[in-house]
Amino acid sequence: MPVEAFNKFESRDQLAEALSDRIAELLDLDFASGAFASIALSGGSTPKGVLDRLGPKLGANMEMIYFALVDERNVSPEDDRSNEKMIRNHLGLQQHPASEFLSLYAENQDASGAAELAHGKLLADEELPFDVVTLGMGTDGHTASFFPGGDNLNAATDPDTEKLFLPMLAPGAKEPRITMALPPIASAKSLFLHIEGDEKLAIFEEALKDGPADDMPIRHVLRHPDVNLQVYWAG
Repeated sequence: MPVEAFNKFESRDQLAEALSDRIAELLDLDFASGAFASIALSGGSTPKGVLDRLGPKLGANMEMIYFALVDERNVSPEDDRSNEKMIRNHLGLQQHPASEFLSLYAENQDASGAAELAHGKLLADEELPFDVVTLGMGTDGHTASFFPGGDNLNAATDPDTEKLFLPMLAPGAKEPRITMALPPIASAKSLFLHIEGDEKLAIFEEALKDGPADDMPIRHVLRHPDVNLQVYWAG
């Protein structure tokens, strides 16, 4: 069963407190050994409350963390639609300039070029597997930038791909995207799905049923044999 635990909360604030506690606890395991920790984070609006709480809990330890993005729009980190900008701001990373952050934006590169550069950088940094990966889910059943109808959906969700990042164009995405491929997501030591609201819960429950994975691409994660997913949900 891909879902190791389903954690239900009465409020979104309670969820944010509990999930940020859990992530901080997991990353502390590496701090205790003197080793760097690694985390790949998803963007959007849903994780903002978690990130607001996580930053102070990590404190100066953020300078021993390797931060990466699960996916990104191919926009500058100064753009308001940038996942990198949102994550940096809500974690308070500007106060910890020694922290490492794998950006998925590359100036003067299209999404394909940026994906290739990120692939090479992550390989060189030797941070796999990630200690923690967080995922969200859209109302179309996408996660990361695994969008229904995406031009690179088959390649990105191939469990045997050697690519770590791929570009993605999809009808449901306004801009070209760069997405982490399935293998580095599935190999995370701890994998979390954070969803909120009754509509998202119903979509998640539908994704657990039989049906084509490409119709609800989160099924590619749910059906991966190595995945043990912790779900955090609040109404």
